[in-house]
Amino acid sequence: MTDTTSRQIATSAAIPLREERIGFLLVFLSALMWSFGGTIARFITVGDSWTVIFWRSAWAAVFLLCFMVWRDGWRGMLKSFRDMGLPGIAVGFCFAIASTSFVVALAYTTVANILLMQAGVPLLAALFAWALFREKVTVATWIAIVAVIAGVAIMVSESVDGAVSPIGDGLALLIAFMFSIATVITRRFSSVRMTPATCLGTILAAGFAASQASTFAVSVGDMGFLFVFGVVNLGLGLAFFATGARLIPAAIAALLGTFEPILGPIWVWLIHSEVPSGRTIVGGAVVVTALLVHIGLEFKRQARPQRAGVTGVPSPN
Repeated sequence: MTDTTSRQIATSAAIPLREERIGFLLVFLSALMWSFGGTIARFITVGDSWTVIFWRSAWAAVFLLCFMVWRDGWRGMLKSFRDMGLPGIAVGFCFAIASTSFVVALAYTTVANILLMQAGVPLLAALFAWALFREKVTVATWIAIVAVIAGVAIMVSESVDGAVSPIGDGLALLIAFMFSIATVITRRFSSVRMTPATCLGTILAAGFAASQASTFAVSVGDMGFLFVFGVVNLGLGLAFFATGARLIPAAIAALLGTFEPILGPIWVWLIHSEVPSGRTIVGGAVVVTALLVHIGLEFKRQARPQRAGVTGVPSPN
């Protein structure tokens, strides 16, 4: 059993069952909020993606700043920004690039293509951690990584033969890459708090988009959708996750997170009749299956010490 697993089990043992259930709910709600991103974006009629990025990021930044002030107070908020250091800045840049690429990619490819590629982020992060820091990777994880790469290759193959824009698939891959790097940094520097780092990312994205946008003027209807896009989809989703993820095991948090790439394409299909291509469905199924199997094995591995006599640990169900 690794030191990380020991800490997770000790943490779980110290968390009351009621709080753990609240953690389950909050992390699920975060995935639910994030899954509406593509659907909300399809309602926005603004032609300039940079205008959308600016307003979405600005609204999210305002919400996250207010959330941190409410949670930690003014001094606590400022301290959290100071304490995140260079790792937090790096995570902020990764998030800024990923969130910006998401909005731009929506103009070139389907929501399903973007979200299903993101489903492989935990396994890609394991690959990067092995390549950069030589972290141990089990045989099961290697098999899952190969499956994810194969699934992504199936989805990307449409851009190779000209069926879809290579820009859309390229940006979707960039999003997955940035989130994977952010995950590795967060693992290596466990003191990095997600909320201020991500808030920094929204500020950076808004600042860069402001320099690129052709106009800031939008209709009242579009502003309403942009508010929801920034506050509910991005900001509230992050607040739910940041609050709930610390109350449950990492494997369960990752499992609940898979609801985003699963539900996201369904909402767009039901509301906007955006049907993913056959290759997207096949490749996405490979990616999601590999992730779910890997998470299930990881959860069983983490739970094994409980059967060996660890007492006082709430059931993960």
